Amino acid sequence: MTDGRQAAERQVHQWLDEYSAPNASAAYLLCDRYDRDAVAFTLVEPDLTSTPFTHGELADESRAMATVLVAKGVERGDRVPVLLGKRRELIVALMALWRIGAVHVPLFTAFATGAILLRVEGASAKVVITDASQRDKVDPIDAVTVLDVDDLAAESVGAEPFSDDAVIGGDGTLVQLYTSGTTGKPKGVPVPLRALAAFQTYQHYSLDVAPDDVFWNAADPGWAYGLYYAILGPLVGARTSLLFNAGFTPDSTVAVMKTFGVTNFAGAPTMYRALRAGADMSGVTLRRASSAGEPLTPDIVEFGLTQLGTEVRDHYGQTETGMVIGNHWQSDVALPLKPGSMGQVMPGYAAGIVDGQIALDVKGSPLLWYTGYDAAPEKTAERFTEDRAWYLSADTGKVDDEGYFSFTARDDDVILAAGYRIGPFDVESVMAVHPSIAEVAVVGRPDPEGIRGEVVEAFAVLNTGFTASDDLATELKHLVRDEYSKHAYPRTVHFVESLPKTPSGKVQRFVLRREGAGL
Repeated sequence: MTDGRQAAERQVHQWLDEYSAPNASAAYLLCDRYDRDAVAFTLVEPDLTSTPFTHGELADESRAMATVLVAKGVERGDRVPVLLGKRRELIVALMALWRIGAVHVPLFTAFATGAILLRVEGASAKVVITDASQRDKVDPIDAVTVLDVDDLAAESVGAEPFSDDAVIGGDGTLVQLYTSGTTGKPKGVPVPLRALAAFQTYQHYSLDVAPDDVFWNAADPGWAYGLYYAILGPLVGARTSLLFNAGFTPDSTVAVMKTFGVTNFAGAPTMYRALRAGADMSGVTLRRASSAGEPLTPDIVEFGLTQLGTEVRDHYGQTETGMVIGNHWQSDVALPLKPGSMGQVMPGYAAGIVDGQIALDVKGSPLLWYTGYDAAPEKTAERFTEDRAWYLSADTGKVDDEGYFSFTARDDDVILAAGYRIGPFDVESVMAVHPSIAEVAVVGRPDPEGIRGEVVEAFAVLNTGFTASDDLATELKHLVRDEYSKHAYPRTVHFVESLPKTPSGKVQRFVLRREGAGL
């Protein structure tokens, strides 16, 4: 182990000791301990106007909103889904919840009512925070109180500052983020406060976000990579983060980079592919460029070198772990890129290959914070070896003699589309309610345009009395788009006589992927 790596491991343990303490407070670690005049976020609107948002402003506004939330019945330990875009009030609402000791449940703004309902029910939530642009998706959900964040902000003006900040300790739950697999409803991943040590390690050693960087992680905070590393990582590490309150387009991304002089950028491979496909990159020069969400192809590395001024470095992780393997940027741990590899294990972790899967050595990984899914012991057991010595990623891979890991395939059937992980069950459960559907199975296949990584394809068996047609296929696509999520609707619907199954009745999605390739 090099001297730099040893120093990194020592730093990791210092962070972990601090954030695991029994008296640890989220509000203190993420906000109150910092210079009030230091800028926490640069808030950028679609027209590229911007506002600096300081730690002091965040502290004051979140204390006032916490008082209002408590008056409306929000209590310590409550799971509170938040459906907001990347705006100032999102950060204020999250910090207010953490002051109370409530648990943030992230919701992606592209979700339709069906996807929101699954997470609201899974979290047993009694309150949802949203705004006017998203409210129509939440109002149909019974037995939940909808709070408009703009009303909360208005009521916060002049409110008595909340002064009883919750001390939840390192094992207290900060976030409950939902992920999807191949069967069953989305699984809740409780994220403890001590996970901040892992997020700061990734920000410092893998992303190498320096104090003078203009840092922009363009991922959406409704998902793990955006929440962990565009909000939580920058807050705990006292690094200014740029938040752009708009969806991704190549032109707007380039405009933000140029207008604000972005030097350190992180995003999904689909973003880089879209930029490469035709955006004018002249005038963009990055010090660091990082990618996560799906395997990075060599052409994107070359694009970075020729168009961005730096290579694009691939990183690997999961909702359950955060990032754990990568082509790290920081000089203490940086190593040369190896084509096709996602890099080496991050400080604070030990990894290997177990039963063909990328796996983390539990005892050798002090930063590993995942202990199980919420109220799902059987699903949790699938993530560990029987002796719980190894965390199993369900992603197959390999590692060479120099410690470079490579991803080979997913051992489950999660679809990676445009950097998002889509569970087939979620899409299938929406399509199955249509009266024409007898059975349906959903798979991911390589995007023929090479932009999104994978696209969703559905294979449907029709009930008697229904006839396959282009109109019916369009109707089913719209059903998923409108009732579940815009990012998850099937781009193609194949009508088939039957679905391939094992003797026990389990759908063989690998057969559908193979058969679909020949259609």
